[in-house]
Amino acid sequence: QPQLVESGGGLVQAGGSLRLSCAASGSIFSINTMGWYRQDPGKQRELVATETTVGSTNYASSVKGRFTISRDKNKPTVNLQMSDLKPEDTAVYYCYLGVLRSQYWGRGTQVTVSS
Repeated sequence: QPQLVESGGGLVQAGGSLRLSCAASGSIFSINTMGWYRQDPGKQRELVATETTVGSTNYASSVKGRFTISRDKNKPTVNLQMSDLKPEDTAVYYCYLGVLRSQYWGRGTQVTVSS
């Protein structure tokens, strides 16, 4: 079973930037989707951004133009560059791996944006 390990996150002031990274290990099918979701306490987990192995991306409308997802072509890693952060971006961010009909999640990393 694949394992996902996130890094990055932390506390930043509004308007600042952060970069999240995630590395997957284990047996991973070559065709997959990796990305990021986030969750506030008491709310449902929501899509932030995903990218397939062929480069197709999907962004939440709330982050378009501010966040950029990228993948390493040679390794199962995914990054999320977050700019112009807003207090409403505060959440636990989870790395996601979708392979065929299976989904895998990292443990999450906290992002806190102060106003």
